Amino acid sequence: MSKRDYYEILGLQKGASKDEIKKAYRKLALKHHPDRNPDNKEAETKFKEASEAAEVLLDENKRARYDQFGHAGVDGQSGFGQGGFGQGADFGDLGDIFGDIFGDILGGGRRGGRRRTRGTPGNDLQMGIDVTFEEAAFGAEKNISLTRFVECGTCSGSGAKAGTQPSTCDMCQGMGEVRRQQGFFTVATTCPKCQGSGQMVKDPCGTCNGQGRKREKVDLAVKVPVGIDSNQRLKLSGEGDAGTQGAPDGDLYVVINVLNHAIFERDGFNLHCTIPISFSQAALGDEIEVPTLDGKVSMSIPEGTQSGKKMRLKGKGIQKLGAYGVGDLILTIHVETPTKLTGEQREIFKRLSELDDSEKSHPMSRGFLDKVKDLFH
Repeated sequence: MSKRDYYEILGLQKGASKDEIKKAYRKLALKHHPDRNPDNKEAETKFKEASEAAEVLLDENKRARYDQFGHAGVDGQSGFGQGGFGQGADFGDLGDIFGDIFGDILGGGRRGGRRRTRGTPGNDLQMGIDVTFEEAAFGAEKNISLTRFVECGTCSGSGAKAGTQPSTCDMCQGMGEVRRQQGFFTVATTCPKCQGSGQMVKDPCGTCNGQGRKREKVDLAVKVPVGIDSNQRLKLSGEGDAGTQGAPDGDLYVVINVLNHAIFERDGFNLHCTIPISFSQAALGDEIEVPTLDGKVSMSIPEGTQSGKKMRLKGKGIQKLGAYGVGDLILTIHVETPTKLTGEQREIFKRLSELDDSEKSHPMSRGFLDKVKDLFH
Protein backbone atom coordinates (compact mmCIF):
# COMPACT_ATOMS: atom_id res chain seq x y z
CA MET A 1 0.00 0.00 0.00
CA SER A 2 1.35 3.42 -0.95
CA LYS A 3 2.07 5.89 1.82
CA ARG A 4 -0.04 8.98 2.31
CA ASP A 5 1.49 12.40 1.75
CA TYR A 6 3.15 13.68 4.95
CA TYR A 7 1.61 17.15 4.62
CA GLU A 8 -1.81 15.61 4.09
CA ILE A 9 -1.39 13.47 7.22
CA LEU A 10 -0.71 16.57 9.33
CA GLY A 11 -3.38 18.63 7.56
CA LEU A 12 -0.85 21.20 6.30
CA GLN A 13 0.18 22.92 3.09
CA LYS A 14 3.60 22.23 1.59
CA GLY A 15 5.13 25.54 2.74
CA ALA A 16 4.12 25.09 6.41
CA SER A 17 6.51 26.47 9.03
CA LYS A 18 8.20 24.42 11.76
CA ASP A 19 5.87 25.84 14.40
CA GLU A 20 2.85 24.85 12.32
CA ILE A 21 4.23 21.33 11.92
CA LYS A 22 4.88 21.02 15.66
CA LYS A 23 1.41 22.30 16.52
CA ALA A 24 -0.32 19.98 14.05
CA TYR A 25 1.68 16.95 15.19
CA ARG A 26 1.12 17.64 18.87
CA LYS A 27 -2.64 17.84 18.29
CA LEU A 28 -2.74 14.54 16.42
CA ALA A 29 -0.37 12.78 18.82
CA LEU A 30 -2.46 13.73 21.84
CA LYS A 31 -5.63 12.61 20.05
CA HIS A 32 -4.33 9.23 18.86
CA HIS A 33 -1.78 8.40 21.58
CA PRO A 34 -2.08 4.69 22.58
CA ASP A 35 -2.37 5.61 26.26
CA ARG A 36 -5.59 7.42 25.45
CA ASN A 37 -6.75 4.77 22.99
CA PRO A 38 -5.91 1.35 24.46
CA ASP A 39 -6.38 -1.62 22.10
CA ASN A 40 -7.31 0.72 19.27
CA LYS A 41 -5.29 -0.37 16.21
CA GLU A 42 -6.62 2.46 14.05
CA ALA A 43 -5.49 5.11 16.58
CA GLU A 44 -2.11 3.38 16.91
CA THR A 45 -1.65 3.45 13.13
CA LYS A 46 -2.58 7.14 12.92
CA PHE A 47 -0.19 7.94 15.79
CA LYS A 48 2.70 6.19 14.01
CA GLU A 49 1.75 7.85 10.73
CA ALA A 50 1.71 11.35 12.24
CA SER A 51 4.97 10.73 14.09
CA GLU A 52 6.73 9.57 10.93
CA ALA A 53 5.47 12.60 9.01
CA ALA A 54 6.58 15.05 11.71
CA GLU A 55 10.01 13.37 12.12
CA VAL A 56 10.74 13.87 8.42
CA LEU A 57 9.28 17.36 8.01
CA LEU A 58 11.01 18.75 11.12
CA ASP A 59 14.43 17.70 9.74
CA GLU A 60 15.54 20.24 7.13
CA ASN A 61 17.60 17.77 5.09
CA LYS A 62 14.95 15.06 5.08
CA ARG A 63 12.24 17.58 4.29
CA ALA A 64 14.23 18.94 1.33
CA ARG A 65 14.64 15.43 -0.09
CA TYR A 66 10.99 14.63 0.53
CA ASP A 67 9.82 17.84 -1.13
CA GLN A 68 11.95 17.01 -4.20
CA PHE A 69 11.62 13.22 -4.50
CA GLY A 70 8.65 12.30 -2.31
CA HIS A 71 8.80 9.15 -0.17
CA ALA A 72 11.60 7.76 -2.36
CA GLY A 73 13.88 10.52 -1.09
CA VAL A 74 13.54 9.48 2.55
CA ASP A 75 12.93 5.73 2.41
CA GLY A 76 15.19 4.13 5.00
CA GLN A 77 16.02 7.58 6.47
CA SER A 78 13.10 7.83 8.86
CA GLY A 79 13.33 6.34 12.30
CA PHE A 80 9.65 5.46 12.02
CA GLY A 81 10.01 3.20 9.03
CA GLN A 82 10.99 -0.41 8.84
CA GLY A 83 13.58 0.00 11.57
CA GLY A 84 10.80 0.52 14.11
CA PHE A 85 9.53 3.49 16.00
CA GLY A 86 12.38 5.73 17.07
CA GLN A 87 15.15 3.24 16.34
CA GLY A 88 18.27 5.13 15.29
CA ALA A 89 16.32 8.33 14.82
CA ASP A 90 17.66 11.76 15.76
CA PHE A 91 14.53 13.19 17.36
CA GLY A 92 15.64 16.83 17.70
CA ASP A 93 12.52 19.02 17.77
CA LEU A 94 10.33 15.96 17.90
CA GLY A 95 11.90 14.87 21.17
CA ASP A 96 10.81 18.09 22.84
CA ILE A 97 7.28 17.55 21.61
CA PHE A 98 7.33 13.98 22.93
CA GLY A 99 8.34 15.31 26.33
CA ASP A 100 5.38 17.70 26.36
CA ILE A 101 2.98 14.99 25.22
CA PHE A 102 4.18 12.51 27.84
CA GLY A 103 3.85 15.25 30.45
CA ASP A 104 0.26 15.99 29.43
CA ILE A 105 -0.73 12.33 29.34
CA LEU A 106 0.97 11.42 32.60
CA GLY A 107 -0.25 14.47 34.50
CA GLY A 108 2.72 16.78 34.06
CA GLY A 109 5.27 14.56 35.77
CA ARG A 110 7.73 15.00 32.93
CA ARG A 111 8.24 17.91 30.53
CA GLY A 112 10.65 17.96 27.63
CA GLY A 113 12.70 15.04 29.00
CA ARG A 114 13.96 17.09 31.95
CA ARG A 115 14.43 15.66 35.41
CA ARG A 116 11.25 15.89 37.46
CA THR A 117 11.02 18.14 40.49
CA ARG A 118 12.19 16.30 43.59
CA GLY A 119 10.23 16.16 46.79
CA THR A 120 6.60 16.82 47.61
CA PRO A 121 5.14 20.33 47.92
CA GLY A 122 3.78 21.19 51.35
CA ASN A 123 0.04 21.13 52.00
CA ASP A 124 -1.99 24.32 52.13
CA LEU A 125 -3.51 24.97 55.55
CA GLN A 126 -6.57 26.91 56.69
CA MET A 127 -7.62 28.35 60.02
CA GLY A 128 -10.16 30.88 61.28
CA ILE A 129 -9.63 33.89 63.53
CA ASP A 130 -12.03 36.26 65.32
CA VAL A 131 -11.62 40.01 64.89
CA THR A 132 -13.60 42.77 66.54
CA PHE A 133 -15.91 45.03 64.56
CA GLU A 134 -13.44 47.90 64.97
CA GLU A 135 -10.44 45.76 63.92
CA ALA A 136 -12.23 44.84 60.71
CA ALA A 137 -13.17 48.47 60.07
CA PHE A 138 -9.78 50.06 60.79
CA GLY A 139 -7.35 47.16 60.26
CA ALA A 140 -5.18 45.49 62.87
CA GLU A 141 -2.33 43.07 63.45
CA LYS A 142 -3.30 39.77 65.07
CA ASN A 143 -1.01 37.13 66.52
CA ILE A 144 -1.94 33.53 65.73
CA SER A 145 -0.53 30.13 66.65
CA LEU A 146 -0.73 26.93 64.62
CA THR A 147 0.96 23.55 64.40
CA ARG A 148 2.43 22.71 61.01
CA PHE A 149 5.27 20.80 59.37
CA VAL A 150 8.52 22.74 59.37
CA GLU A 151 11.92 21.86 57.96
CA CYS A 152 13.93 19.77 60.39
CA GLY A 153 16.69 21.94 61.82
CA THR A 154 18.87 18.97 62.75
CA CYS A 155 19.30 17.64 59.20
CA SER A 156 18.37 20.85 57.32
CA GLY A 157 15.60 18.98 55.54
CA SER A 158 17.76 16.19 54.08
CA GLY A 159 16.34 13.49 56.37
CA ALA A 160 19.84 12.07 56.90
CA LYS A 161 21.63 11.61 60.20
CA ALA A 162 24.14 14.33 61.11
CA GLY A 163 27.45 13.73 59.35
CA THR A 164 25.84 11.66 56.56
CA GLN A 165 24.22 12.47 53.24
CA PRO A 166 21.39 10.83 51.30
CA SER A 167 22.59 8.47 48.58
CA THR A 168 21.42 8.30 44.99
CA CYS A 169 18.52 5.92 44.48
CA ASP A 170 19.83 2.78 42.77
CA MET A 171 16.52 2.09 41.04
CA CYS A 172 16.10 5.39 39.16
CA GLN A 173 19.74 6.56 39.32
CA GLY A 174 18.64 9.83 40.92
CA MET A 175 16.14 10.73 38.19
CA GLY A 176 13.12 10.29 40.45
CA GLU A 177 11.34 8.28 37.76
CA VAL A 178 11.61 4.90 36.13
CA ARG A 179 10.88 4.04 32.53
CA ARG A 180 9.17 1.00 31.15
CA GLN A 181 8.56 -0.14 27.62
CA GLN A 182 4.91 -0.25 26.63
CA GLY A 183 4.47 -1.42 23.10
CA PHE A 184 6.50 0.82 20.82
CA PHE A 185 7.07 3.72 23.24
CA THR A 186 8.49 4.32 26.70
CA VAL A 187 6.42 5.47 29.71
CA ALA A 188 8.00 7.30 32.66
CA THR A 189 6.50 6.89 36.15
CA THR A 190 7.47 8.03 39.65
CA CYS A 191 10.13 5.82 41.16
CA PRO A 192 8.43 3.55 43.75
CA LYS A 193 11.58 3.12 45.80
CA CYS A 194 12.44 6.78 46.50
CA GLN A 195 8.94 8.19 45.84
CA GLY A 196 10.33 10.54 43.23
CA SER A 197 13.01 12.19 45.35
CA GLY A 198 15.90 10.50 43.54
CA GLN A 199 17.61 9.88 46.88
CA MET A 200 17.62 7.27 49.62
CA VAL A 201 18.32 7.87 53.30
CA LYS A 202 20.25 4.96 54.80
CA ASP A 203 20.93 6.57 58.19
CA PRO A 204 17.80 8.60 59.05
CA CYS A 205 17.87 11.70 61.22
CA GLY A 206 16.81 10.91 64.78
CA THR A 207 14.81 14.12 65.10
CA CYS A 208 12.54 13.75 62.07
CA ASN A 209 12.95 9.98 61.46
CA GLY A 210 14.23 10.64 57.95
CA GLN A 211 11.25 12.76 56.87
CA GLY A 212 13.23 15.99 56.58
CA ARG A 213 10.50 17.87 58.45
CA LYS A 214 8.65 17.72 61.75
CA ARG A 215 5.48 19.11 63.29
CA GLU A 216 6.00 22.21 65.37
CA LYS A 217 3.92 24.99 66.91
CA VAL A 218 4.68 28.37 65.36
CA ASP A 219 3.53 31.93 66.06
CA LEU A 220 2.70 34.30 63.21
CA ALA A 221 1.59 37.91 62.89
CA VAL A 222 -1.36 38.46 60.55
CA LYS A 223 -2.16 41.89 59.13
CA VAL A 224 -5.92 42.38 59.00
CA PRO A 225 -6.62 44.87 56.17
CA VAL A 226 -8.97 47.83 56.55
CA GLY A 227 -12.54 47.00 55.54
CA ILE A 228 -12.38 43.20 55.61
CA ASP A 229 -15.59 41.30 56.32
CA SER A 230 -16.63 37.90 57.65
CA ASN A 231 -15.83 34.79 55.57
CA GLN A 232 -13.16 36.58 53.54
CA ARG A 233 -9.75 34.88 53.43
CA LEU A 234 -6.21 36.14 53.78
CA LYS A 235 -3.47 34.20 51.98
CA LEU A 236 -0.08 33.90 53.66
CA SER A 237 2.19 32.52 50.96
CA GLY A 238 4.66 29.87 52.09
CA GLU A 239 3.23 29.67 55.61
CA GLY A 240 1.62 26.24 55.19
CA ASP A 241 3.32 22.88 55.65
CA ALA A 242 6.96 22.70 54.58
CA GLY A 243 7.70 20.77 51.38
CA THR A 244 10.16 17.91 51.25
CA GLN A 245 13.48 17.68 49.38
CA GLY A 246 13.43 21.36 48.47
CA ALA A 247 9.87 21.36 47.09
CA PRO A 248 7.90 24.57 47.77
CA ASP A 249 6.05 25.13 51.04
CA GLY A 250 2.26 25.30 51.11
CA ASP A 251 0.22 28.42 51.82
CA LEU A 252 -1.84 29.36 54.86
CA TYR A 253 -5.37 30.70 54.42
CA VAL A 254 -6.84 32.68 57.32
CA VAL A 255 -10.64 32.92 57.34
CA ILE A 256 -11.98 36.06 59.03
CA ASN A 257 -14.91 36.04 61.46
CA VAL A 258 -16.02 39.55 62.46
CA LEU A 259 -17.64 39.65 65.89
CA ASN A 260 -20.99 41.39 66.34
CA HIS A 261 -21.12 45.00 67.54
CA ALA A 262 -23.34 46.20 70.37
CA ILE A 263 -24.75 49.11 68.31
CA PHE A 264 -23.88 48.80 64.63
CA GLU A 265 -24.83 46.28 61.97
CA ARG A 266 -22.92 46.00 58.73
CA ASP A 267 -24.31 45.75 55.21
CA GLY A 268 -21.43 45.67 52.76
CA PHE A 269 -19.57 48.89 53.50
CA ASN A 270 -22.58 50.67 55.03
CA LEU A 271 -23.43 50.68 58.72
CA HIS A 272 -26.91 50.63 60.27
CA CYS A 273 -27.89 51.89 63.69
CA THR A 274 -31.26 52.47 65.44
CA ILE A 275 -31.57 55.78 67.34
CA PRO A 276 -34.31 56.09 70.01
CA ILE A 277 -35.85 59.56 70.59
CA SER A 278 -38.72 60.78 72.77
CA PHE A 279 -42.20 61.95 71.73
CA SER A 280 -41.28 65.52 72.45
CA GLN A 281 -38.07 65.32 70.41
CA ALA A 282 -39.98 63.81 67.49
CA ALA A 283 -42.74 66.41 67.66
CA LEU A 284 -40.68 69.52 68.35
CA GLY A 285 -37.38 68.55 66.72
CA ASP A 286 -34.04 68.54 68.47
CA GLU A 287 -30.26 68.51 68.09
CA ILE A 288 -28.90 65.20 69.33
CA GLU A 289 -25.59 63.34 69.44
CA VAL A 290 -25.34 60.03 67.59
CA PRO A 291 -22.56 57.42 67.69
CA THR A 292 -20.24 56.61 64.78
CA LEU A 293 -17.16 54.43 64.60
CA ASP A 294 -15.09 57.63 64.77
CA GLY A 295 -16.90 58.99 67.83
CA LYS A 296 -20.06 61.04 68.47
CA VAL A 297 -21.39 63.63 66.00
CA SER A 298 -24.30 66.11 66.15
CA MET A 299 -27.41 65.56 64.07
CA SER A 300 -30.63 67.59 63.70
CA ILE A 301 -33.96 65.86 64.25
CA PRO A 302 -36.56 67.73 62.17
CA GLU A 303 -39.87 68.75 63.72
CA GLY A 304 -42.53 66.09 63.19
CA THR A 305 -40.10 63.19 62.63
CA GLN A 306 -41.90 59.86 62.35
CA SER A 307 -40.75 56.57 63.82
CA GLY A 308 -38.93 54.49 61.21
CA LYS A 309 -37.54 57.49 59.36
CA LYS A 310 -34.05 56.82 57.96
CA MET A 311 -31.30 59.41 58.00
CA ARG A 312 -27.96 59.03 56.25
CA LEU A 313 -24.55 60.26 57.38
CA LYS A 314 -22.24 60.24 54.35
CA GLY A 315 -18.78 58.73 54.74
CA LYS A 316 -19.37 57.39 58.25
CA GLY A 317 -19.41 53.72 57.26
CA ILE A 318 -16.60 51.27 56.43
CA GLN A 319 -13.55 51.97 54.28
CA LYS A 320 -13.87 49.97 51.07
CA LEU A 321 -11.47 47.04 51.02
CA GLY A 322 -8.60 47.62 48.62
CA ALA A 323 -10.32 50.60 47.02
CA TYR A 324 -11.09 54.28 47.46
CA GLY A 325 -14.28 55.42 49.16
CA VAL A 326 -16.13 54.90 52.41
CA GLY A 327 -19.64 53.62 53.03
CA ASP A 328 -22.38 55.53 54.87
CA LEU A 329 -23.99 55.31 58.30
CA ILE A 330 -27.74 54.84 57.99
CA LEU A 331 -29.71 55.78 61.11
CA THR A 332 -33.23 54.50 61.73
CA ILE A 333 -35.27 56.75 64.05
CA HIS A 334 -37.36 54.98 66.66
CA VAL A 335 -39.87 57.16 68.58
CA GLU A 336 -40.01 55.59 72.01
CA THR A 337 -43.32 55.33 73.84
CA PRO A 338 -42.95 56.03 77.58
CA THR A 339 -43.89 53.04 79.74
CA LYS A 340 -44.08 54.63 83.24
CA LEU A 341 -45.57 58.09 83.66
CA THR A 342 -45.51 60.38 86.66
CA GLY A 343 -48.74 62.03 87.75
CA GLU A 344 -47.71 65.30 86.17
CA GLN A 345 -46.78 63.61 82.90
CA ARG A 346 -50.11 61.81 82.84
CA GLU A 347 -52.00 65.10 83.25
CA ILE A 348 -49.97 66.70 80.46
CA PHE A 349 -50.75 63.81 78.09
CA LYS A 350 -54.45 64.03 78.96
CA ARG A 351 -54.45 67.74 78.24
CA LEU A 352 -52.57 67.08 74.97
CA SER A 353 -55.19 64.51 74.02
CA GLU A 354 -57.98 67.04 74.58
CA LEU A 355 -56.20 69.57 72.39
CA ASP A 356 -55.38 67.00 69.72
CA ASP A 357 -56.60 67.80 66.22
CA SER A 358 -56.07 64.59 64.35
CA GLU A 359 -56.68 66.03 60.91
CA LYS A 360 -53.94 68.66 61.23
CA SER A 361 -51.42 67.18 63.63
CA HIS A 362 -51.79 63.52 62.63
CA PRO A 363 -52.17 63.51 58.84
CA MET A 364 -51.03 59.88 58.55
CA SER A 365 -53.76 58.68 60.92
CA ARG A 366 -56.40 60.73 59.12
CA GLY A 367 -55.36 59.30 55.77
CA PHE A 368 -55.45 55.78 57.15
CA LEU A 369 -58.98 56.24 58.53
CA ASP A 370 -60.18 57.55 55.20
CA LYS A 371 -58.81 54.43 53.46
CA VAL A 372 -60.60 52.19 55.99
CA LYS A 373 -63.93 53.95 55.33
CA ASP A 374 -63.49 53.53 51.55
CA LEU A 375 -62.68 49.85 52.04
CA PHE A 376 -65.92 49.02 53.89
CA HIS A 377 -68.36 51.33 52.06
